[in-house]
Amino acid sequence: MITARQKVLAHLKKTRSASAREIARALKMSAPNVRHHLSVLCSDGRVEFVSVNNREGRGRPEKLYSLSQAALGDNLSALANALLTVAGPGLSMEAVASHVLDAGQFANLPIIKRLELLVGKLNEMHYQAHWEAGAEGPRVIFGRCPYSQVIEKHPELCKMDAALLEEALTRSVSKFAKSEAALRGLCPFIFAVK
Repeated sequence: MITARQKVLAHLKKTRSASAREIARALKMSAPNVRHHLSVLCSDGRVEFVSVNNREGRGRPEKLYSLSQAALGDNLSALANALLTVAGPGLSMEAVASHVLDAGQFANLPIIKRLELLVGKLNEMHYQAHWEAGAEGPRVIFGRCPYSQVIEKHPELCKMDAALLEEALTRSVSKFAKSEAALRGLCPFIFAVK
């Protein structure tokens, strides 16, 4: 059975953009019900507000919604896979790391500030990272792997992650496996900072 939310998503996929009123009319739903579903879909990132439609005549302008870029998808994983395959094993993951994150912004900061800034930058890149203190030193934990669609064929990306951390923190980093089994999209490693 198709839910009301799935119907809203299907309608937006077909029409590219629409207002709550237009969706309600097309799906024979109430406008408040559609607005509720749009609100939920916006909060979880599947739909986004794109513009305001100034209607002719009376009434307030209508918000137009469309599927988010994340929901639409892209071909970046295929491109990344192809580029990594062509580059081959000679590709320096340290060089790649230096292009992914500018380590200069971490210079002259105490380690705690570096860790906080690093986690913020990593989260902008969708790692869902955090750090925690450990007996041997801090540990950086990734909640997810933003390269999950290509990591199986290119595990060298984990080396890039370690190099990225080392460059930002100016300390050596070692990785060890998390106790739970790696699930698709989850990073199976914790990085210990020495």
